[in-house]
Amino acid sequence: QVQLVESGGGLVQAGGSLRLSCAASGRTFSRDAMAWFRQAPGKERELVAGVSWGGGNTYYADSVKGRFTISRDNAKNTIYLQMNSLRPEDTAVYYCAATTTIIGIVIPSRYDDWGQGTQVTVSS
Repeated sequence: QVQLVESGGGLVQAGGSLRLSCAASGRTFSRDAMAWFRQAPGKERELVAGVSWGGGNTYYADSVKGRFTISRDNAKNTIYLQMNSLRPEDTAVYYCAATTTIIGIVIPSRYDDWGQGTQVTVSS
């Protein structure tokens, strides 16, 4: 099992920025890729971005391309999500997740480990 702890969420005005962090511990070597999901009240959980530990390959949902950047620090077992030009529709709980397979998988059930989530609220 891999333990994931998110941090960095908060309240920001539209157009502002936030940087989320996800610290991983446990059997991190058994997970090939990490991802950020988000879920707003009454909505489905959706994949935002993904990154592979080894090659650093990235995936982004169309809704965040050009605004969000996912990155990883292998030495610290940590991934980040830099969120710029935030919009009210970005408001959601953001979750860190780990998978034993490739990046870009949009189905939440294909991920093995999840963090507790961190709230991001973007005001109009």
